Amino acid sequence: MKDIDDTQQPLLEHLIELRRRLFYCVASLLVTFFVSFYFSKEIYGFLVHPLAVAGQDQVIFTQIFGAFFVQLKVAFFAAMMLSFPVIASQLWQFVAPGLYRQEKRALLPFLLATPVLFIAGAALAYFIAIPTALHFLLGYQGELGDSGVRQTAMPDAEKYLDFVMQFLFAFGITFLLPVLLMLLERSGIVSYEQLKGAWRYAVVAAFAIAAVLTPPDVGSQLLLAIPLVGLYFLSLIAIWFTRRRRPAATEDEDKAEAAEA
Repeated sequence: MKDIDDTQQPLLEHLIELRRRLFYCVASLLVTFFVSFYFSKEIYGFLVHPLAVAGQDQVIFTQIFGAFFVQLKVAFFAAMMLSFPVIASQLWQFVAPGLYRQEKRALLPFLLATPVLFIAGAALAYFIAIPTALHFLLGYQGELGDSGVRQTAMPDAEKYLDFVMQFLFAFGITFLLPVLLMLLERSGIVSYEQLKGAWRYAVVAAFAIAAVLTPPDVGSQLLLAIPLVGLYFLSLIAIWFTRRRRPAATEDEDKAEAAEA
């Protein structure tokens, strides 16, 4: 109890600390938003690159303020990603004093792994899933039978942005599955045996999630479902490995606390 009792504060001091942490979070979000808005065309150019690779050389907007709203959305999404390290660190600094030493050691790796896994999922979406989906969806262009009429894709700038962000966030968030499962197991909500026994349901759930979050082509669905299944089994291996090391780590912590006392 020593490492948590030393950091006890009155409620008013906790509220002041919370206000200070929130101020830093909002300030970082605002700063990154204005910087991102300044570079919003370049950022959107990066997001629209898969469309250019697919053979489309223009996007349109059907409303006068459409292009402005696209820049706002791009700046907001970029600001959320850029300010995440600051927001996460402020959250950690607010919560950490109320945790036991072993809880800090257990949660910190998950906090560090979250942005890495999210970026890995978003990268898979940008470089593989989005081009695959665009190749499939834009393949419906061309002559309509013998009618002499040709249908041509004219992507709307705002709807294309929504399409890309759906992919990026869907893949990024689903790649956080190992963090979620390991936290659930570590907190005692589910056990390793329960997760191991439910692998068949997890496979079905992975394909169901992929069907909801991706366009209705098999390629895009497989690109999300297969990594999800792989991450589930990777989580089982990681949980099994950490369970074997946990008794030894707990014993070392008990000895250290006894020595301090």
